Amino acid sequence: MTHWSERFRAIVSVYLILLNDQGDVLLLRRSNTGYKDGELGLPAGHVDGEEELMQAMQREAQEEVGIDLDPADLSLAHVMHRYCGDHERLDFFFTARKWSGEPSNCERDKCSELIWAPMDQLPEDVIDYYRQAFEKIREGEVYSAFDWADKIR
Repeated sequence: MTHWSERFRAIVSVYLILLNDQGDVLLLRRSNTGYKDGELGLPAGHVDGEEELMQAMQREAQEEVGIDLDPADLSLAHVMHRYCGDHERLDFFFTARKWSGEPSNCERDKCSELIWAPMDQLPEDVIDYYRQAFEKIREGEVYSAFDWADKIR
């Protein structure tokens, strides 16, 4: 069992499940980031200090895919607690069906392409914990833990 030498801290991130009229989700192929490059993810990012979750989601959507979101159009779909070896993460997945602007690749240095894919037929190369979140959302589960087997108990 690991003992934390100071007060517990977790990295907090937000993820956008942007759904078009056909129910397809917008996915981004990661590139040159050093983490899960070549795999498909979502518009996402860390919550900055003194920033509320909805503000972080709006900021990340604008920075990564150039769209504007109204907080009233965001719905919390899932919360995931991930164990990452030397740290833990709390991930908040939001859905949006309405936005302003046309989604585009605004971070070409970190993303090689944007694709729309059916949420119930995701490509094989979707990042593993994203895939779990999608499965849990389809099952109506609001919370899940990822990679905790045989870890801290």
